[in-house]
Amino acid sequence: MSQPRIRPIEKFAQATAKCSVEAAAYGKCIVADYTAVQKDMCAKEFMRLKDCYLAAAKKA
Repeated sequence: MSQPRIRPIEKFAQATAKCSVEAAAYGKCIVADYTAVQKDMCAKEFMRLKDCYLAAAKKA
């Protein structure tokens, strides 16, 4: 019998739980100068968070 399909939001929630360090780093970067947020201001931190989400989602 096949495993039940995981809904996308559940998969995202599981991935989010595994990337708390990266999410915190991105959040700190944004909050550091939140009154003047600009495009690509925290691109490095965002890419680390995105890569973590994608890797965690593949494992879920």
